[in-house]
Amino acid sequence: QVQLVESGGGLVQAGGSLRLSCTASGRTFSTAAVGWFRQPPRKERRLVGHINWSGSKTYYEDFAKGRFTISRDNTRNTAYLQINNLKAEETAVYYCAIINVFGAEDSEESTWSVQHWGQGTQVTVSE
Repeated sequence: QVQLVESGGGLVQAGGSLRLSCTASGRTFSTAAVGWFRQPPRKERRLVGHINWSGSKTYYEDFAKGRFTISRDNTRNTAYLQINNLKAEETAVYYCAIINVFGAEDSEESTWSVQHWGQGTQVTVSE
């Protein structure tokens, strides 16, 4: 059973940056795609983007292009989400997940399903 633990969240001023980490236990991490999601207060959880097993392909939702970067280090069983120039409306719980991706791994036409969720890390952006 894979367990995912997010870290790196906290309180940051608007315009600041954070790097979130997602560390996994278990041997399946290095062969699995990882997705990052976020859930603002009273809103639905939605995809930010994902990265394939090797780190060679990434996909970002339109809102995440340019300021969000997903990467991974399979030697550390860890995936990362770098967020720059944070905005107050991006206050949310950020989650990572092991996912299955169907279709091209860097295409907006791909679909995905979640295998395992992390517990989430709170990011609060103050104005």
